[in-house]
Amino acid sequence: MAGELKAIWIKRGKRGVMEPVELGTLIKHKGLVHNADQGGKRQVTIISEERWEQLMDNFPTSLDPSTRRANLMVTGIDLAHSKGKRLNIGSAIIEIQGETKPCSRMDDALAGLQDAMKVNWGGGAYGVVVTGGDIRLGDPIQWR
Repeated sequence: MAGELKAIWIKRGKRGVMEPVELGTLIKHKGLVHNADQGGKRQVTIISEERWEQLMDNFPTSLDPSTRRANLMVTGIDLAHSKGKRLNIGSAIIEIQGETKPCSRMDDALAGLQDAMKVNWGGGAYGVVVTGGDIRLGDPIQWR
């Protein structure tokens, strides 16, 4: 089953604003070009549009998905329990390293959101770039 890349956000500085972009470049062993976080195991963070919408359904108000502070939002792909899997996005490949744990900033945005996100990979996933390439909104996504 194939999904789609729905959003790309770049954070140019630590704790910086999440800037939406239409295209980006993933660099092997580094991450998303111009993003503050480079290298390590958390080169790219990913959320699921469906999972975000499920979370928002539990609250009286809805937040923009950029509030999660992930780099990518995908649809049509279940991120739960995906550690070790490889995700194809356009010509790039990301190997999932684990579940992104929500921080207290989520509760700063909406009371109770941090705990809600702790269930079923609600905070999304993080990974390393094993094959670099350009990505753009609408790119097909699939498990490799």
